[in-house]
Amino acid sequence: MSKTPGKKLEIRIDNAKIAFRNFAGAEGKFNPAGNRNFCVFLPEDVAKSMEAEGWNIRWLNSYPDEPAQGIISVKLNFGNYPPNIILISDGKMTRLDENTVDTLDFAELEKVDLILRGYEWNVSGKHGIKAYLKTGYFILVVDELAKKYAEMDVAITQNANTPTTSEYEEF
Repeated sequence: MSKTPGKKLEIRIDNAKIAFRNFAGAEGKFNPAGNRNFCVFLPEDVAKSMEAEGWNIRWLNSYPDEPAQGIISVKLNFGNYPPNIILISDGKMTRLDENTVDTLDFAELEKVDLILRGYEWNVSGKHGIKAYLKTGYFILVVDELAKKYAEMDVAITQNANTPTTSEYEEF
């Protein structure tokens, strides 16, 4: 695979469905420590088109009577070209960096819009396009109590007489 001059290796995915989140880069059974990544579920036509272009698409077979689901693994790299990651909660935008992006690991997300940047690789005769996050907008689900109290400018403090969570666990 050779790089086409002027060809931009980017793809925009609106309302993306993401899974297998590891924004923290935690070590796991299938992940070495420090490897920040997540997967995006792709519509079949998009997955086939990207696969034909050389993107690293995997296919999951969950049920024998259903077609395989195309997914792409997306890496986060905060080196030379750090991603632009925006968390939106109740209309307020916060830029996340490598120290705060792990909040997305367990966040309840309403909507995700992404731009992926492709990196062409060629090693030992094998080649493909690896996906990196360029831009991501992550909209949080805001529960009804959070909405109710959002307008109050109150700092949450721990009362000295109030048991901590660990003290509650003793009961």
